[in-house]
Amino acid sequence: MFFKILQIAIPFIWFGAVGAISFMEAPLKFTAPNITLALGLGIGRVVFQMLNKIEIILALMLIVSVLLQHPKGKIWIYFLGGAAGILLLESIWILPALDLRAIQVLNGTAEPFSNLHVIYIICDVFKLLSLFILGVILVKRNVVIEQHNLKDQI
Repeated sequence: MFFKILQIAIPFIWFGAVGAISFMEAPLKFTAPNITLALGLGIGRVVFQMLNKIEIILALMLIVSVLLQHPKGKIWIYFLGGAAGILLLESIWILPALDLRAIQVLNGTAEPFSNLHVIYIICDVFKLLSLFILGVILVKRNVVIEQHNLKDQI
């Protein structure tokens, strides 16, 4: 039962964390009074490094839970793989490159334009879609099937 609860909760917790940080905190911090580019970039680097660590922990917890108690069906595997694959791509390529770019911007040595932020946003959109669909599938697999099992026992 514990692993079923994890399978239901984690995709939505992960979804909420990414949505709140990537699509609310990141753009809003630059609208606050007295926030300089240097301060905003410094805050962003710290926040996104922590978010990445939290995402990795959530992904590992979810993977362990589905390994220990497999949900019915197989479609959920594709969405979990999609979210985890995007997280891996962000962790080993995009976030380190964005971190380096932030340092270059602060030092005044950055190229005038980079599409890294656009790539990161696109990845996060696909990750959010994968997590939401995964969460819905796992709710159906764990709650609806459990309700049918209870009806059969009565």
